[in-house]
Amino acid sequence: MLKRHLLLIIMLGCTTIGLAQLVTPQIDLPDPLLMNDGKTRVTEIKDWGVRRQQIAEMIQHYGIGQKPEVESEAVKARMAGDTLIVDVTVNGETLTLSSVIQYPTVGQPPYALMVGTSMLALPKPLFENRPIAVMNFHEKQVNDYGQWGKHHERGEHNFDRLYPELKDNGAYSEWAWGFSRLIDGLEQLGPEQTKIDTKHIGVSGCSYAGKMALFCGAFDERVALTIAQEPGGGGAASWRYSHRLDSVENLDRTDYHWFLESMLERFHGDSVYLMPYDHHELVAMVCPRALLMLGNTDYRWLADESAYVSMNAARKVWSQFGIDDRIGYSINGGHPHCQLPESQFPEVEAFIDRFLLGKNDVKTAGVLKSPFEGKIDLTPWIKY
Repeated sequence: MLKRHLLLIIMLGCTTIGLAQLVTPQIDLPDPLLMNDGKTRVTEIKDWGVRRQQIAEMIQHYGIGQKPEVESEAVKARMAGDTLIVDVTVNGETLTLSSVIQYPTVGQPPYALMVGTSMLALPKPLFENRPIAVMNFHEKQVNDYGQWGKHHERGEHNFDRLYPELKDNGAYSEWAWGFSRLIDGLEQLGPEQTKIDTKHIGVSGCSYAGKMALFCGAFDERVALTIAQEPGGGGAASWRYSHRLDSVENLDRTDYHWFLESMLERFHGDSVYLMPYDHHELVAMVCPRALLMLGNTDYRWLADESAYVSMNAARKVWSQFGIDDRIGYSINGGHPHCQLPESQFPEVEAFIDRFLLGKNDVKTAGVLKSPFEGKIDLTPWIKY
């Protein structure tokens, strides 16, 4: 067994990213507050930024590929009526993003903004009587891979024209990159032109777009509120925990257009326990900002049992800094996929009102609702 693990370590390569955590397999979830040196543990929020960056580097290196930085002068934004248009020019190639902003009929600008990844699956009544603008991030403008219909392959997407050296990227790094360029455009134009308050931006999506929303919110600190709706495996769920479940989306059974193909080569099967991070750390990257995860137990594939474990593991980070009222989850069943039932409206409304509209008297502490409470022993998985 030891020889097999040593061979796997050699196959993983000699990168220094998370090397201390690669030496031995780890069944339980890695401590998100433990620095890569394996000795120093973050205890104060002023030091969290360094650890958060380490996690970001690991996820890019092993999981999704690089999300490149963009110089401010490479972004040119304009408004055409209510449509935001952003041109991004890199290496002599230009990629254009556009999205219609739907403004509210109540309140006064500048408005908070909720961005739907691919589309906003949250019900319209949640926004109709609130001073919140909405818009969609059309991810196919960046990478046109979709689960259905014709699409391009790696190296053929619009993103690849700008970054041919990153053709092996997974879609989630490229989609997160495109989402950030929309925020660049909003900041560049300012509230006078956009009517948007860029200090109160939210992002939400469902299913594969729920994963997308989580990656977008995790990798852009300008997002005030992330709502990941039914994100499934590769989203909030832990790869480690999902490995022990049947009939769920796990590291061996996911769509590798979304991730680096090398992730499967390195961490397939029991090798998942050699992974230097897990998705509770992707979730934790949202800290100290706000996050709400919505689940649906009627769809086994979503692995909400695994998401429950992962969310509780990530919550330890917010708790360390005394701000665990900024993270919550609501997991139930009895409704179709991506169709939020009215029974879950109150927790969504609470997070929207507090973190997008600044109503600090709204209670968000204790939004920890799931059928797994008391049925899953978290102690073997969360040992920090």
